Amino acid sequence: MRNSPSNTHRTRRKWLVRASALSLASPIGFWSVIQDALANGDKPVMRGIQSIQGTVTVNGVAATVGTLVKVGDRISTSVKKGSSAVVVVGNDAYLLREDTTIIFQASKVSTGVGAMEILESLLIASGKVLSVFGKRAPDKAVTLRARNATIGIRGTGCYIEVSDRRTYFCLCYGEASLDGLGMSTQTIRTTHHEQPMWIDESGGSMKTEKAAFGNHSDDELILLEKLTGREPPFVALGLTGRY
Repeated sequence: MRNSPSNTHRTRRKWLVRASALSLASPIGFWSVIQDALANGDKPVMRGIQSIQGTVTVNGVAATVGTLVKVGDRISTSVKKGSSAVVVVGNDAYLLREDTTIIFQASKVSTGVGAMEILESLLIASGKVLSVFGKRAPDKAVTLRARNATIGIRGTGCYIEVSDRRTYFCLCYGEASLDGLGMSTQTIRTTHHEQPMWIDESGGSMKTEKAAFGNHSDDELILLEKLTGREPPFVALGLTGRY
């Protein structure tokens, strides 16, 4: 049976409160961010860096909570274990773990009042990042680039780890297209972490193989979506808490 709106609201709040409790013992340090999200109701928070553990830089300059991150910027976390940053850029939100660098690459779009920059692609140069993206029109998909893999994203949540040899990718929910050297484009659709995979480019062509779920959680996805005024679709389906 489909959850009623009141049941959905109770479920969402239950898991936000659970995430708050978990964060008290978490090295990620989500407590104040979750408190702000709970107090903010369904409204998105201000854009920019929401939480920092360790040292974080934006374009090579030390950042603080509140630092604005724009399309075209490069954000990095320190190598120290437990370092992290939570950042909102446009209608998207990201959790960067330690030793991570991502670059928000822009394209110029002409409008009636001049030119503006929109997010065209996200380069994951190194590290581990959990991302949630607002819905896009079919011609406005964001391209994620991790080593030589190209992943087309519209409205979805996903987790990526980039290592020297291969890339871990979990499409937590939504739809994505995966492309790479020597492979046919794959379209992936998931509801709740059904297809975590390794993307391997050894041997001169890219291939995928099944992987175990790891290193991200439903609670973190709920938080990131909450920061943009949304909730993951698996909440309404009653699937929360399995991961």
